[in-house]
Amino acid sequence: MSLMLEEALNAPERLRGQLTRNQTVLRELGDRLRAEPPTGAVTVARGSSDHAASYLAYLCMQTRGIPVASLPPSLSTLSRTPWRLAGQLSIAISQSGQSPDLVASQEALKQGGATTIALVNTPESPLGRASDLEVPLFAGEEKSVAATKSFLATLSAGAQLMAHWNESAMLLGALNELPDRLTDAAAQDWSPAVEALKDADRLMVIGRGTGLGIAQEAALKFKETCAIQAEPFSGAEVKHGPMALIEPGYPVLVFAPPGAEQQGLLELAEWLESVGAKVLLAADDRVAKRHLTLTSAGHEALEPLSVIQSFYPMVARLAEARGIDPDQPRHLRKVTCTL
Repeated sequence: MSLMLEEALNAPERLRGQLTRNQTVLRELGDRLRAEPPTGAVTVARGSSDHAASYLAYLCMQTRGIPVASLPPSLSTLSRTPWRLAGQLSIAISQSGQSPDLVASQEALKQGGATTIALVNTPESPLGRASDLEVPLFAGEEKSVAATKSFLATLSAGAQLMAHWNESAMLLGALNELPDRLTDAAAQDWSPAVEALKDADRLMVIGRGTGLGIAQEAALKFKETCAIQAEPFSGAEVKHGPMALIEPGYPVLVFAPPGAEQQGLLELAEWLESVGAKVLLAADDRVAKRHLTLTSAGHEALEPLSVIQSFYPMVARLAEARGIDPDQPRHLRKVTCTL
């Protein structure tokens, strides 16, 4: 078993401990954010962490009604932008907390008046020290280059933060059940995707809403572990240009979990099949024509976690079916330091 697969399967147990250990710090943070509501928020992250930030940003905009923007670190490190962010929130996300550009960005945003929070898997990291509050992810040491359990831990921490900020008893209750549901999600049989994609050299991955960050993460994993040129798109964007890529047999993976976006994604999957695409549709068992089964996460906000939990074991096995070691992606290493 690859390290990537082992760590992906370990994620539910890691989240069980995380949800308990972070309950107090995130409840207190939620109280603080309600007492002093930010007028906007920014996120600072790269790679998988930036995809997790996309998920958190959508939840925040959806439930709090404030704008959230992803800031390129180069605005702080290269352009020396004079930030004016009084009354706003800055959330930096990193597994290692070591990348100099993230640390410098967080310091610049704090100097510009933002309240700064770091979601970090390595306690007492440089990024944590540069922030007003460090929220540990408790994913444990991640040895595989490809992030899995740390990505899921970031999503879980983001969801728990929003649950406390919004005082949502329903979401908090669903989070308590989440580890067991993710164990079921990891056990789903996605072997049809391995068979369909073992000889692919390109594909499209589609999601929408909170699921767009999951599509972005899946596309990255196809690239780094399977050497497949995968491109992520929102279901709302496909017919605005990307559909020109579609030709007979072109593979498309569509994530369509329950929620407001599902019907449009199902209709898009049907249209893609009508023009000859090889569609792999991931949906819950109420959808008769699904190809890959999704486990319910118990709350619409948590469905993306169920999707990616089922995806990770599949893509690790797909890499091996293609003769690639998922633990040794070409040219990559675990910690990437950028400026």
